[in-house]
Amino acid sequence: MITTIALSAFLVIVAFAYLVFSFMEQRSSRADLLRARLAALEAAQARQPSPELTILRDELLSEIPALNSLLARSHRVEALNRLLAQAGMKVRPGKFLLVSAVSCFASGLFAQLTGVAGLVVLLAMMLGAFLPYMFVSWRKKRRFRRFEQQFPDAIDLLGRAVRAGHAYSTALEMIGQEAPEPVAGEFRQIFDEQRFGLPVRDALLNFADRMPLMDVKFFVTTVMLQRETGGNLAEILDKLSYIIRERFKILRQVRVFTAQGRLSFVILMLLAPSVAFLSMWSNPEFIKPLYTDPLGQAMLFGAVFLQLTGFFVIRRVIDIKV
Repeated sequence: MITTIALSAFLVIVAFAYLVFSFMEQRSSRADLLRARLAALEAAQARQPSPELTILRDELLSEIPALNSLLARSHRVEALNRLLAQAGMKVRPGKFLLVSAVSCFASGLFAQLTGVAGLVVLLAMMLGAFLPYMFVSWRKKRRFRRFEQQFPDAIDLLGRAVRAGHAYSTALEMIGQEAPEPVAGEFRQIFDEQRFGLPVRDALLNFADRMPLMDVKFFVTTVMLQRETGGNLAEILDKLSYIIRERFKILRQVRVFTAQGRLSFVILMLLAPSVAFLSMWSNPEFIKPLYTDPLGQAMLFGAVFLQLTGFFVIRRVIDIKV
């Protein structure tokens, strides 16, 4: 009971301190950002225009200055920032880490209120801290899947625009205006980077870095080779879109052949948690020693470890690359 009260008080204090500190530092942070931008504009007016000018972007990792300076020292935060951008979430890494911390303590508090202790509470806190990352990974996977479905149509539109006599940059702008998201946003960013002076090669490499997909790598390599060696860009893009569609046909056939394995994967992953929850609901005293007794907690921890190991092994077996 004392641990529960302590955790509750800690969560309330952390949330209150975060709100107060954010409110106090918000105006100061915005003022510093405006002063930095005005200084950059004054410096740009004082020198001659350069073709190496790039797009000014908001690279703040957190709205809290102290947390922003702390996160800027870590190299792992850049990977987290890229993950959030690939998932299409306009969330700063600092806020994401705070949400993960709150989820961690909330999960531990919930486990403590249910009467468990020891390894089960630690396991619940680890799961709570990992839940936001799982959600972002799911959003990223869903966005990549939508992009892959829309990408051949965008390549066809680019080929038709080039065949009609439009410039390559103009064709990119047309895709950014007419194509659905997320394809439109990615091509719009390529066009903006080129318009603000970034070389075409660098803009394409940035595109491949934001969307690390096989089809995107094919597209970037094709366009870069065509710009260096010449050739009919429209014809090359038509063949590329045809290859991508054929690859999707093979991928759908593979999904049909692995349907039984994927169904077995889902059943095996849901069987043990379902039995545990049904036992807790129907006969709590029968399963209570599993999370109150030290030996039962060790067995439960081992079962979760084996379940996660089986998850990654079976997923690797049924995930066939095409």
